[in-house]
Amino acid sequence: MKNVENKIILITGASSGIGEATARVLAKNGAIVVLGARRTDRLESIVRDIQQAGGQAAYHELDVANSDQVNAFVTFAKDTFGRVDVMFNNAGIMPLAPMRALKTDEWNSIIDINIKGVLNGIAAVLPIMDQQGSGHIINTASTGAQAVASSCAVYCASKYAVRAISEGLRQESNNLRVTVLSPGVTTTELGHDITDETAASLVEQLRTMSLDAEAVANAVLYAISQPDNVDVNELVIRSVSSYGHAF
Repeated sequence: MKNVENKIILITGASSGIGEATARVLAKNGAIVVLGARRTDRLESIVRDIQQAGGQAAYHELDVANSDQVNAFVTFAKDTFGRVDVMFNNAGIMPLAPMRALKTDEWNSIIDINIKGVLNGIAAVLPIMDQQGSGHIINTASTGAQAVASSCAVYCASKYAVRAISEGLRQESNNLRVTVLSPGVTTTELGHDITDETAASLVEQLRTMSLDAEAVANAVLYAISQPDNVDVNELVIRSVSSYGHAF
């Protein structure tokens, strides 16, 4: 894991779930992690844990749907540590519902956070990474970027978009590594904001075969730890017990 040590790694959606688990795993392996999320009380607690365990970490309040806040988050990291080696655009929401439920406010939130949030992160770090001549952008998609299920149309569309954005960025870049991460159902807070009873029931059933967040964090560690000339473009991770299921 020598290629992880002392790298400055920014993580959005870091207050829980995959983001939190990744921050802890990377810090344990010698990375310097900068955590961003809206719940600063959670971030403060996670950073304190990492520091008490001998790791290096900092945090900054962040709403990924707000481009000014994303720019401020990235500027904070660069000003504090001197560079940005990895941007992990991980923040996302999953308020599933059938299209006919017409939850248009939720559709807009999905677009703002899952798509625009990733674009905001990319826009904030690209100039820095281009100036450095190197960098690594990791975007969280989902197995929902591989297949669509009932009540998941808008969410899956957002994750297909993340996958397309990542592939386009990869093709345009000769000095960056680009990874799209597609986890299956994972034990996180994702989906706890579902207001449609049918969709909520579906997610509860899927959670019986969910991954642990640390398993996904270890996949991020794997992608970052590769030699600089190796670009792990896509990682699809499912629980073994999901056999026969798209997610």
